[in-house]
Amino acid sequence: METTFEGGFADPVLEAQTAFRAIMDALANPGTPRKLAENALAEGPLGADLANVLLTLSDADTQIWLSDSLRTAGVEAFIAFHTGAPLVHEPTKAAFAFAASAAELPELGQFNLGTQEYPDRSTTIVLAVPALSGGPSMVLRGPGVKDHLHCSPMGLPGDFLEQWAGNRDLFPRGVDLLLLADGQVLGLPRSTRISGGH
Repeated sequence: METTFEGGFADPVLEAQTAFRAIMDALANPGTPRKLAENALAEGPLGADLANVLLTLSDADTQIWLSDSLRTAGVEAFIAFHTGAPLVHEPTKAAFAFAASAAELPELGQFNLGTQEYPDRSTTIVLAVPALSGGPSMVLRGPGVKDHLHCSPMGLPGDFLEQWAGNRDLFPRGVDLLLLADGQVLGLPRSTRISGGH
């Protein structure tokens, strides 16, 4: 490969560990943003936050799906160079799905929802949003949430609450969701109940 990539982690092991802990902590504490490692560089439309999580979660055995604007030659070469992860076009085949905006995201039910025997084989969706606060208020309940929690990420699909209720009804099957903005990750695991806030 002639291309030299400026992106990726400066200290891959340390930064991937830091990001991985942030992601796991975000899923264990739904609705509470966690700080990602700072040094992942973007590659074209693949912003730094998306690149950070992609480098942390994918390897040569991880099938990943990219939303339309991320499917550029540069991004695909970046992924091949750094992780070797195979790209899939069908959402149902993805272990991880990366979307640059909610407008490019299929409905949650179109991804791999896992099986009763292997619910952990479902897709984890990684969605870049404009901000993790300032949007419509949502109330979260469930494991990892003491009583209830309010959060208000911007940029979710207009019918997100309906889509999420359908996803939650499938438990233990269903997708998990990671929202990214401003160097932070917010986790919404499938076990979380979400309703509209007031």
